[in-house]
Amino acid sequence: MTNHQSIFLAKSAVKAHDLEHKRKLSFNIEKYNQAVEKGLQQFSDLELARRRAKNVKWKAIEHLDRYLEEFERNFTARGGKVIWAESKEDALDAVLQICKAKKTKQVVKSKSMVTEELHLNDFLASHQIESIETDLGEYIQQLDGEPPYHIVTPAMHKSKEDVAKLFHEKLGVPPNLTPSQLTQVARKNLREKYISAEVGITGGNFLIADIGGVAVSENEGNGRLSTAFPKTHIAIVGIEKMLPSIHDLHLFWPLLATYGTGQKVTVYNTIFTGGRQAGETDGPEEMYVILLDNGRTNLIKTPEIRESLYCIRCGSCLNACPVYKNIGGHSYGTTYSGPIGSVISPHLNEMSDFKHLSYASSLCGKCSEVCPVKINIHGMLLENRHLATKANLNSFSENISWKLWKRAMMNRSMMNIVGGSLKAAVVNKLFQKSWGEHRGKLAFAEKSFNQLWKENNKKRQ
Repeated sequence: MTNHQSIFLAKSAVKAHDLEHKRKLSFNIEKYNQAVEKGLQQFSDLELARRRAKNVKWKAIEHLDRYLEEFERNFTARGGKVIWAESKEDALDAVLQICKAKKTKQVVKSKSMVTEELHLNDFLASHQIESIETDLGEYIQQLDGEPPYHIVTPAMHKSKEDVAKLFHEKLGVPPNLTPSQLTQVARKNLREKYISAEVGITGGNFLIADIGGVAVSENEGNGRLSTAFPKTHIAIVGIEKMLPSIHDLHLFWPLLATYGTGQKVTVYNTIFTGGRQAGETDGPEEMYVILLDNGRTNLIKTPEIRESLYCIRCGSCLNACPVYKNIGGHSYGTTYSGPIGSVISPHLNEMSDFKHLSYASSLCGKCSEVCPVKINIHGMLLENRHLATKANLNSFSENISWKLWKRAMMNRSMMNIVGGSLKAAVVNKLFQKSWGEHRGKLAFAEKSFNQLWKENNKKRQ
């Protein structure tokens, strides 16, 4: 068992039986589910919209090399600078070099999962550069010293009382403030940072090839403020976020908004195509786009898993997943949690370290059912298990156990030899920790249904 797996099991065991944690998570997810159900009514033919979106992403990923070059060509034509980062280290080094050239001591950052993937805040802090999260959820998590809990809602596991207590402890404000008052406290603190920061950093929801643009969606306006005041804007975007044309946004913006938060469209949708042009009154003087690979080409090279790159990070599969709803986002130990995170994390990192995530699923298929771009998520979780087995990553004892299990399950006479009491003793011993600690012991009938059927037929004859 790897260290990552043992940590995952330990955290999951705690969270799965933490009733207060489950109450908060269920409450927040149910609010989203209700909103999404309403938001979906804006589509006259939802299945057609989803199929078209999937086709667009198929086209973008199958011809990604061509679209990336087209993006670079169009973006640089307006004075922007493109940096290709094959690894995490390449991306971090690029950010550091820009910050050093600008003599930066402070950056403001809008919500971005790709910067969490890079652990950018910790990296900049190690070089005496303060990085401030400006999204309210991310700001809360940064104050608490925690990573995001959810792809869309970083502080989903916290109640308003938790946040009030945190602000009281970290910022010295009165306890028991209302959500509106807490928001005003955050706004007051952050407004000063926008003005004083030399560099603004964002992610990107979509790369648009035909205009050389980076599309950013957000609900608080912090993304625009992070790019309007600082003289330099750095957008760090995964290469899979590509869309062929600006004309695809009329489909993807509503899908992202509705499946993410239940809105018809996100409040602030901005397209950045470079630094400030002649005659423009605001915006950064310079803009850099860092195109990040960091393992994404591993997914492209694996045809069975390539479809996972269609993901638009709406978070709907997390909200639908019975496993995520029981163990929460931090148990996974990865940047991307939930079903889609379990698919891509073993390929973005090491399969040997994170193969266990693909087993943290009931394969119920709900994740695939709610995906706006119809990714076969549960099918790819099963494929990951196959790839891990093919790569001989399972332990000797695990392989032997499954071979014996398979042989017994495919041989009715062998199953009938062992009585119910012996079966119960063996199973309860084997699963004493994973099952027995929080549940009653398993009991098996002394005779199987097969045996009873045969006996009943003999009596009739």
